[in-house]
Amino acid sequence: MLAGFGSVLAIYGARMVELKAKRETVTGVLKETVTLRLFVAIGTAMLAGSVVEFALSGWRIHLAFFVLGWICAISSFQIRRAAIRALGRFWSLHVEIRAAHEFVRSGPFRWVRHPIYLSMILELLAIGLILHSFVSLAVALVAFAPVLAVRIKLEEVALVEKFGASYIAYQKSTPILFPTRFGPHHE
Repeated sequence: MLAGFGSVLAIYGARMVELKAKRETVTGVLKETVTLRLFVAIGTAMLAGSVVEFALSGWRIHLAFFVLGWICAISSFQIRRAAIRALGRFWSLHVEIRAAHEFVRSGPFRWVRHPIYLSMILELLAIGLILHSFVSLAVALVAFAPVLAVRIKLEEVALVEKFGASYIAYQKSTPILFPTRFGPHHE
C-alpha cells in the first residue's frame, strides 16, 4: 500500500516542485495561459481518482504494473528534463514566443516536436499503472486529450508564425508526440 501511494505522491510532488523551479528564462509574448491550469487540474484529479480507485481495490500493488509505471515515470522525467535543457532560456510553461527565440531541434526535439507533452502523457500513465487505476487513467486521458490538442495547435501556429518555412519543414519531418524512429535527425 505505502509503496504505491508513496510512489505517486513522490511523482506528483516532484512535478509540482519542477513547475515552481526558477530558471533563467527570457520573457516573451504570452500567447495562451489557460491550458497549463487545465493540465494541473487534470493531473490532480487523476491523482485523487487513482488513490480512491486504489483504495477501493484493497490497496493491492500489482508488481508488473508497478514496475512498468515507474519505467514510465522515470522516462517522463528524463524526457522533460532533456527538453527543458535543450530549450534553455526559451523554455516556458505557457505558449510564449520571444523576440530572439531560437528554433530548437536538439535533444528530444530530434525525435518529436513536443517531447514535454509526451512526458506528461507518460506521467499520467505512470500514476495509473502504479496504482492499477485504469478507470481514472481512462477518464484523465479523455479529459487531457482535447486540452492537449488545443495547446499543441496554439503552439504550432505560434511557431509557424515565428519560424515560417523552416518550422513547416520540421513539421513534415518530425512527429508531433510519438517518435517513429530514434537516432540523429536528418532532413
